[in-house]
Amino acid sequence: MSDNNLKRVVIEPVTRVEGHGKVTVLLDENNKVKQARLHIVEFRGFERFIQGRPFWEVPVLVQRLCGICPVSHHLAAAKAMDIIVGGENITPTAEKMRRLMHYGQTFQSHVLHFFHLSSPDLLFGFDADPAIRNIIGVAAKYPDLAVQGVMMRKFGQEIIKATAGKKIHGTGAIPGGVNKNLSIEERDFFLKDIDKMIEWSIGAVKIAKDYTMENFDMVKTFGSFESNHLSLIREDGAMDLYHGGLRAIDAQGKNIFDHVDYKNYQDYITEEVRSWSYMKFPFIKSIGTENGWYRVGPLARINTCDFIDTPLAEKERKEFMALTDGKPNNITLAYHWTRMIEVLHSAEKMKELLNDPDLQGKDLVVTGERRGEAVALIEAPRGTLFHHYKVDENDQVTMANLIVSTTNNNVPMNTAVTKVAVDYLSGVEITEGLLNRIEVAIRAYDPCLSCATHAMGKMPLVVTLVDHNGTVIDKKTKE
Repeated sequence: MSDNNLKRVVIEPVTRVEGHGKVTVLLDENNKVKQARLHIVEFRGFERFIQGRPFWEVPVLVQRLCGICPVSHHLAAAKAMDIIVGGENITPTAEKMRRLMHYGQTFQSHVLHFFHLSSPDLLFGFDADPAIRNIIGVAAKYPDLAVQGVMMRKFGQEIIKATAGKKIHGTGAIPGGVNKNLSIEERDFFLKDIDKMIEWSIGAVKIAKDYTMENFDMVKTFGSFESNHLSLIREDGAMDLYHGGLRAIDAQGKNIFDHVDYKNYQDYITEEVRSWSYMKFPFIKSIGTENGWYRVGPLARINTCDFIDTPLAEKERKEFMALTDGKPNNITLAYHWTRMIEVLHSAEKMKELLNDPDLQGKDLVVTGERRGEAVALIEAPRGTLFHHYKVDENDQVTMANLIVSTTNNNVPMNTAVTKVAVDYLSGVEITEGLLNRIEVAIRAYDPCLSCATHAMGKMPLVVTLVDHNGTVIDKKTKE
């Protein structure tokens, strides 16, 4: 049967995610799912935009990719430019300021996704009235929870402002270091509230954990599948969101590669282009394009690390891993639980750093031997982020390659969409609850399509069901 004889369901755009994308589902004459795809429909040109720009502008320029996680691009680019100026061994003050900025970013980004974008599904159910199933509905029925979400995000944003200069698109990290330290007054401002942030983070972990366990029969199969996992890990195997070596494991927990120096990432990972999406499809070279794809982000990081170096988050990690007897957890909706464990870890790390006197140090920048090429990685909230640059003798960028976190999750998101479509699609009547289930699977990954692409404007949601003769059976539009 050709594609022309298949029914087509289109969800455009996917809602409650950062950026724009669409889903198409093809059904045969018996209403069986033949294909389901997540399309990224906008083009991102940042790799070309920055060519010809002086390298020291890059940490500020590339974060314009996104207003949700600009710190991640800011720091990844700054780490690359450290290498260009020979200043990769930055001072303790510079590294700890950057780490504080990064934990503030992870904290606020995870909180934004969980409380504002995902919690309506978890609190009201996938089939709830969409007029209620949103952040306004959460604020009306769970006002204390809504306030917590707002205050937690505000705390993270204020940390970013204090370390980067601005809440969005800051300038704190520069090639070879940072341009400011943290004053005593700034430190004390955050210390008075950090214990409350930790307390609320523990509560957020409990919400995600309780939801998973109370709905486990559904959760364990919803958009779930076995996969490889990839992340940075510290030299001793601990989770490290700022720096480390690359580790990839398979679905059973066996190492595919371990402690790889990420400057050699191209020896291990490559990208495939497909005609129906502007987002690339990365895979592990040694396994190949069909089975070499992998997941990144909170679920992958919890699966790949040996331990977390903060006590409260480590206790929660052990409880999470006990669910699968220490083996990798491949449950897609478990992303929410692991995301909240990282919120708790970030709060603990911020407290640790705020009490470190190195943040008041005066030695902020180092330089050394000039280089012409650099690779830098960081664990962005959504997963492993790759930045690769070449710079000529005139200090101009001649090449840039970015593998964004959401790009790494491209095949897993498509796989989750297919799994949910096969399990839940009725094939005749389009229901809002069905459409939302497909989106719930995508939202579990917290995709940032603005990072994976770059576009302006908004589009309505138009869903059309066409039978194999081309006759429109049903059509619905949602602004």
